[in-house]
Amino acid sequence: MPLYDFRNKDTGEVFEKFMSISAKEEYLKENPNIESMLGMNALIDPVRLGVRKADNGFKEVLQRIHEKTPGSTLNKTSKYI
Repeated sequence: MPLYDFRNKDTGEVFEKFMSISAKEEYLKENPNIESMLGMNALIDPVRLGVRKADNGFKEVLQRIHEKTPGSTLNKTSKYI
C-alpha cells in the first residue's frame, strides 16, 4: 500500500497514512477538511535517500534470502545486510 501525505486545512497539520487508493478516496470524502498533498514519497524512495531507515523486519528477510539462496551476492550488493 502506498504512503500518502495529507494536510488538515483547519490546523495546517501535515501527516502521513498508509492506505489503498480506494481507501484514500473514501477518507477524503469523509473528511472534507483534509486535502491530499503531493509529497516527496510519491516521487522518490525515502529509504534510499536516507530520510528513513529500513526496519529490522526488512533486514531480517534479506538476511534469510541471502542465507537460503546459493550464490547470493546480497551481502555485497545490499547495505541492509
